[in-house]
Amino acid sequence: MRITSRNARFQQWESLLSNRNKRQRLGEFLVQGVRPISLAVEHGWPVHALLHDEARRPSGWAAELLRTSARDTEVVAMAPELLAELGEKNEDAPELIAVVGLPADDLDRIPVREDFLGVLFDRPTSPGNIGSILRSADAFGAHGMIVSGHAADVYDSKSVRASTGSLFALPAVRVPSHREVADWVERERSAGRPVVLVGTDEHGDCEVFDFDFTQPTLLLIGNETSGLSSAWRDLCDYTVSIPMTGSASSLNAANAATAVLYEASRQRIVAGRAGA
Repeated sequence: MRITSRNARFQQWESLLSNRNKRQRLGEFLVQGVRPISLAVEHGWPVHALLHDEARRPSGWAAELLRTSARDTEVVAMAPELLAELGEKNEDAPELIAVVGLPADDLDRIPVREDFLGVLFDRPTSPGNIGSILRSADAFGAHGMIVSGHAADVYDSKSVRASTGSLFALPAVRVPSHREVADWVERERSAGRPVVLVGTDEHGDCEVFDFDFTQPTLLLIGNETSGLSSAWRDLCDYTVSIPMTGSASSLNAANAATAVLYEASRQRIVAGRAGA
């Protein structure tokens, strides 16, 4: 297929950038960049279409991806100015954009084992923060992320870009409220996996260094402005604080999550070395 005008198909893909309802209804979203697209393919995400610049000779990576694309993947040659619009760039068009299928919002996508580490983000307003926390969670060995409540979307283009591909390596599940997670945690506990819920709070029960993160843990991160809702606070088994010096009164939600995830990873590495 070749697209050189803002036809109905182009407008449909364009709507995926900013319209959450369209993404949900069509069951797909846009991905660009070598690493994110490669990870999507590597982890078996369904690629519905590959859009490439009709005026540009593809790189070795792009040519191989186009050559080996699945039989049900549509390959579309697109005018560079249109591809640039979908890539949200004012000048150069991206080499390739993938139209990728949305997975189910099923908490069972997140594996819970004896070394479980997960992150929950309560009512985030910034899609960039969602992607940043996904990236940190992936880097420090977490097994999944949950986004709860009325929130920014995991599949917003800003979130997808900020995750730099970690979205495809780490299950991310959207849930309407705390109830679904409470039921899921209870099922896991009944199955012999004692997951503890640990919230971040400036008046925590202890400092982050003094908490045992080697146990199965779901870390709760609050909304950027108001923190954790009362429902989540009530569900917390423990709360931890991040000690700070200097004039800063608080940390950005993504920075706070990264600090705690790093500490959890550090403790687990130390425990593993001691066990060995």
